[in-house]
Amino acid sequence: MEAAIRYHLGIDVGGTKVALRAEHEDGTVRETGFRWPPAADSRPADAAADLALLVGHVREMSADAAGEPCGVGVAMPATLDASGVVTAWPNRPGWVGTDLVGVLGTLFGTTRVVCADDGDLAALAEARAASRADLLYLGVGTGVGGGIVLDGRLLPGPSRGSCEIGHLVVDRAGERCDCGRRGCVQSVASGPAVLRRAARARGAEVSFADLARALADGVPWAADAVREGCAALATAAVGVSELLRTRLVVIGGGFAAGLPGFTATVAAEVARLARPGHPLPPVEPARLQGLSSLRGAVLLAKESHV
Repeated sequence: MEAAIRYHLGIDVGGTKVALRAEHEDGTVRETGFRWPPAADSRPADAAADLALLVGHVREMSADAAGEPCGVGVAMPATLDASGVVTAWPNRPGWVGTDLVGVLGTLFGTTRVVCADDGDLAALAEARAASRADLLYLGVGTGVGGGIVLDGRLLPGPSRGSCEIGHLVVDRAGERCDCGRRGCVQSVASGPAVLRRAARARGAEVSFADLARALADGVPWAADAVREGCAALATAAVGVSELLRTRLVVIGGGFAAGLPGFTATVAAEVARLARPGHPLPPVEPARLQGLSSLRGAVLLAKESHV
């Protein structure tokens, strides 16, 4: 009997959607995904219902993959402890206490399931895609995530936790972040933060499509709202560069990718913060576009597989 073709499975769990990618050893690739149902305004997301939905899609992907999994990597926006239990997730607080590794582990038997921060994994995937040993990745979506690769390795490293660049404070008097502090990068530059700022300036609700159209047309309320978010990202990027001398800044995430000129605006704000004798790194869009974390999850599955 011919042996089943093995594959590595990557799962990118986001605040609004989940993506799955199976890479077979023969080069075959399968991808699928789904969106979380909106949580009721009166209560946190139902973790049990979320997990049932996730498990159902993982089972469906595994059946379609028609092979044997030899490693599973999971990119998470939440904070997990060393054993894979969720300790904080502001966007879906009902998940706190969930043993994600345990839940997924029951589906795969002896196949190892490993979780890591989605921003860290995106940084690793972008570094590989760019053939760079040093870079800072900033992912802008429902929140602001990111990661740092230095000398080819993630900083601070899996054993010491994730790179929480979205929670660098850039404005002590700024708006309150989901984490409880004021003025975090995320409170200024995340997709929801930019949309709220645009709505205040416009005097009416603003959808992502509204913002993208208005930005393309050069409408002031849209340009100003986006520029403020980009300035916060640039401030964080310059601060990291001053400390670590990273050689490239990469801007990713679905929100950033969908807005015309977003990366160029961050680059302009970075250039504005330059000081004599200390050149700042170039700013480029993510090569993997919205798939950085997903590709990073597959890399985690491969590199954790023994």
